[in-house]
Amino acid sequence: MTPIHQDERTRIRQAIDRLLTGQATASNGSLTAAALAVEAGVHRMALMKRHADLRNEFYERVRNETSQIPGTEKRLRETIVKLKQTVADKNAEILELRQQITRLTLASAVLTERLNDIGDWSGTRDNVVCFPNS
Repeated sequence: MTPIHQDERTRIRQAIDRLLTGQATASNGSLTAAALAVEAGVHRMALMKRHADLRNEFYERVRNETSQIPGTEKRLRETIVKLKQTVADKNAEILELRQQITRLTLASAVLTERLNDIGDWSGTRDNVVCFPNS
């Protein structure tokens, strides 16, 4: 590792400590990766790419030391809850449609059977009146 990267890592570790103790100096003090990058004075993408291990360590310490769930994890958990509800709704809709198919199939069978019981309509012309050609 270059001395510049080592210096960044030192600043990030110090920033983690400041954020977790609530003594932020350069950021708004929120427990996010963006606030950590601002607090450490490094670019956010440097924290995400080069120092991903420190970012993960930060989130792990946030979970363990503050009993808080990081914002990204909260949003993911909320999305999971919404998706599970959507899946449950869709499954209920599919079940309802399958039951409707069964009912319609039975109704069709009953109507077909009734038509067969009535007989052939083509041979009976008792109630048909022919109009004379003018």
